[in-house]
This record gives sequence, C-alpha cells and structure tokens, in this order.
Amino acid sequence: MTSPATTTYTSPFVLSVLLLLSIPVVFLLAPRLLPPKTLPAISDADESDDLALFRRAILSSSTATPTPSSAASYFFRRRPAPKVAFLFLTNSDLVFSPLWEKFFRGHHHLFNLYVHADPYSVLELPPTPSFRGRFVPAKATQRASPTLISAARRLLATALLDDPSNQFFALLSQSCIPLHPFPTLYNALVSDNAGPHGRHRSFIEIKDNIDNDSTLLHDRYYARGDDVMLPEVPYDQFRAGSQFFVLIRRHAIMVVRDMRLWKKFKQPCLIKRRDSCYPEEHYFPTLLDMQDPEGCTKYTLTRVNWTDSVAGHPHTYRPGEVSASLIRELRKSNGIYSYMFARKFAPECLEPLMEIADSVILHD
Repeated sequence: MTSPATTTYTSPFVLSVLLLLSIPVVFLLAPRLLPPKTLPAISDADESDDLALFRRAILSSSTATPTPSSAASYFFRRRPAPKVAFLFLTNSDLVFSPLWEKFFRGHHHLFNLYVHADPYSVLELPPTPSFRGRFVPAKATQRASPTLISAARRLLATALLDDPSNQFFALLSQSCIPLHPFPTLYNALVSDNAGPHGRHRSFIEIKDNIDNDSTLLHDRYYARGDDVMLPEVPYDQFRAGSQFFVLIRRHAIMVVRDMRLWKKFKQPCLIKRRDSCYPEEHYFPTLLDMQDPEGCTKYTLTRVNWTDSVAGHPHTYRPGEVSASLIRELRKSNGIYSYMFARKFAPECLEPLMEIADSVILHD
C-alpha cells in the first residue's frame, strides 16, 4: 500500500511533467484554435503551379532570341507584325464581348486574346467567337489579396508562351470598354519609341502618392505589418498605380521572372488593415519603377472615375449616362495619347453602347 507521504511527494512531480508535455501541444494547436491575424494566403499548390508556368514562359522567351549563327538570316527575313495580347481578368460574364467583337473585327492577325475567369464565378453567357477557347487555367481571386497579382502574372506568362509575336500586353476587366478603333490603339503602341535607345515603353501608372494624400500610401505600405516589406521594398521606393496597364514584352518577362519583390507582396495583409490592402495597385508599378523607370510612361491608357468611389470601387456608369459626349470626355488625357479604354460600366450599358459603337466609339 502506498503511504500518504509518497502520494503527496509524487503528485506535484506528475503535474510538472504533464505541464511540460502540454507546452508543445499548446504551440501546435494555438494557430488552429485562435482566430487568424492575417487574411488568407496563397496556397503552396497554387504557388507551385504558377512557378512551373513562369519557368516555361521565361525559357520560351529566352530561346526565341536568335543565336549568333542565325542572326544574319534573322535580320534579312521578314519579321511578323507585333501583336497585342488582350488579357481579360474577370469574375463574371463578359457582357461587353459583342462590343469587343466590333472592335476586333478585321484585325485578328494583329492580336491574341486570353481570359482568366475565377473558377468559382458563374458564367452564363456563351463566349462570342473571339473569346471562344481563349480561357486560361485559372485560380480563385479575391479583393484585398495578392491573388489578383497572381492572376495577372498567369495571363502574362500564358501570352508569352503562346505567341512570340505578342509584344504588347493589355490587362483589362469585364467592365472595360474600348474608346477608340483598334487601329488607333495599335498605332499608338507601335509608334511610341520615347524609351531609352528609341525603344517602346509600357503604359503603366506610377505614382509616389495617392490622391496627394501621403497617409494613404503609408497605410498601404504597412498593411502586411511593420517592416514586412524590408529590405527589398523601402518605403521611399513603394509606388501606386492603376491595376490596368499595357506592358511591353521585356517588362512582361521581367514580371514573370521576379521572385525578389513577389516574396514580399505575396504576404497576406493583416485583418485589421484589410481596408488598406490593394497589392495589385502597388506590385507592378513598384517593380517596374525599380527596374526600368525610363521604360515606362508612368500613366495608364485606361480611364477610371474616382470622384464618387464607394468602398474602394470607382464610379460605375449606368445606361442613362452613356452618350457620345461621355465617350469623347473619357478619351481626354493629360498624357501624350488619349485614353484607349474606360471602366467601370454596368452590364446594362451594353445596349446603349452598341447603339453608338459604329458612329462614335469605333470612329475617330
């Protein structure tokens, strides 16, 4: 029989052992039991798929360059005309595809088209001819997360792989419409040679503040936490810009090749700072401003109206606002070229837009 003295002596010892053993269990289970402090991160599987795609795109682009032995014949043979890759990023039906069909008509030898549709979105409208079979393997996207960056990089990599003649890459959404005929856009892109050594430039907005309010940029920089962006992205090199751009080929390659800045921008934002989380408006302008600022116009070709934004969304144009005067007003720009695209239009705008398509939108 165990004496009372022995029981009194061993009980604290057993409790101490159990306490020591429970510490690692607490650390193991705590992340699952406590509410997360950050928004959802990109999964390892999605990241792995993307990296494999990006490697193929980079390898394909590097092998497309002529070797010294074939350089002479390369320069003497006729080069194919540069093409524009239209990259549609959508989570709903491409309602304005009939208008885009009018825009594309007769120019199919000068462009390619790619669509990244969120796999969880419901697309009820059948694709029109130009969009048929142009959907790329897609992953889920959501606001306030780097998934929108991943989707854009996925589109760029796919277009790089698909056709070496793709020299310009225009990122658009389902709510975008054209403001000029296709030849006007094409001539603007091909004729721009104000970059270093007379090279083409990317039309991407790059700003060091947001609406002249430095506090907004500050809040977005620290949306992932204090010092998370360092040392790769110092605050004085953090830039802002429109999510929608037209990149030249060398910049598209630069984007899909990047890992240094991506490892910072892919970090999920803190839940308490989700209202300041817009990574897709910062990754591309920051990367290109760091690596090739002279190769960028620093303005976008896509017009958007932020005068009465709601919950981070720009003004949405309604059918009653659609008119010839609106289109002409949206074309006006402070840059060298007028705006070529505009957003954000409600789906119900299709009918009035089609009514003025031939006489106004596709007529300069």
